[in-house]
Amino acid sequence: MSIKIIAEAGVNHNGSAELAFQLIDKACEAGADIVKFQTFKAKHLVTKAARQAEYQTQNTGIEETQFSMLSRLELDFDTHKELIGYCKKRDIEFLSTAFDIESLSFLVNDLNLTTLKIPSGELTNAPFVLEHARTGCNMILSTGMATLAEVEKALGVIAFGLTASLDEAPSEARFEEAYASMDGRNALLQKVTLLHCTTDYPAPFEEINLHAMQTMEASFGLPTGYSDHSEGIPIPIAAAALGAKIIEKHFTLDKNMEGPDHKASLEPDELKAMISGIRKVESALGNGIKVVQPSEAKNKSVARKSLVALTNIKKGELFTISNLGIKRPGNGRSPYDYWDFLGTSAEVNFDEGDLIQ
Repeated sequence: MSIKIIAEAGVNHNGSAELAFQLIDKACEAGADIVKFQTFKAKHLVTKAARQAEYQTQNTGIEETQFSMLSRLELDFDTHKELIGYCKKRDIEFLSTAFDIESLSFLVNDLNLTTLKIPSGELTNAPFVLEHARTGCNMILSTGMATLAEVEKALGVIAFGLTASLDEAPSEARFEEAYASMDGRNALLQKVTLLHCTTDYPAPFEEINLHAMQTMEASFGLPTGYSDHSEGIPIPIAAAALGAKIIEKHFTLDKNMEGPDHKASLEPDELKAMISGIRKVESALGNGIKVVQPSEAKNKSVARKSLVALTNIKKGELFTISNLGIKRPGNGRSPYDYWDFLGTSAEVNFDEGDLIQ
């Protein structure tokens, strides 16, 4: 199965439907499998006094509340319907992250999404994670800012939501039981993919810790991927080489646009280059079976060596370390036969440089 590449438009449309459509076009042109947005109502997401993250203030140059900033970045539900319709026309999968119950319900019940993305900031929001699980949809769980123990707790909530009846009361004890059960484990395996992530914009290279992706896969036995917030394209390509099943990356029409995420996003040409790099790595990974490749076969006789006469050797003369050597080309007797020939008699005459046949 090929690596799924999510082009994260996020809120880089700046609240404009026109820009959102353009972002879909650019994601298609770059070769992404999925284009992802964010669905929220600012009034449900933050208090009116909640402060911005430091990176948001730095990237926008404006110090304001999260509520003020996010209110400008909302896309209404009717626009979402137009966007998903346009994605179908462009043959790219539409995905969006819900940040509140109303938005989650809209994505599942109105847009009929079958895959949901749970963002890193909601990983410890157990009631909201449970609502995701109870939809029965496939889930992509981002794990930025989380410890392994916190990821496990979230998986317990999801296992409970996928397997328990609606009249069964949620509790931490029941989450743990569901996570430990065979039904819970099977449900997680069928429904959940984990994404490693470092939640800063841009994320410092020395804090990416890509091997944590492999740690999660070994710990939980679930498919894992990587959500990237670093600058440029090297880290997502490295994640592909390390076995990521999904790679997500923010992109924008222009890094110089106003908004909190543009500066840490790729421009369209960069997105295209990243996807091309990932596809090349994916192709290069192969099936892991060590065999002679078709392109190598023609070079074997050129690059390898054979047994060769170092001097003229007459019929009946003994092969010795002085007259028997190993040189290119490689279409004569194998060097593995060297010791078998030493001390035996030549059956024919050999001129210097002849391959021993």
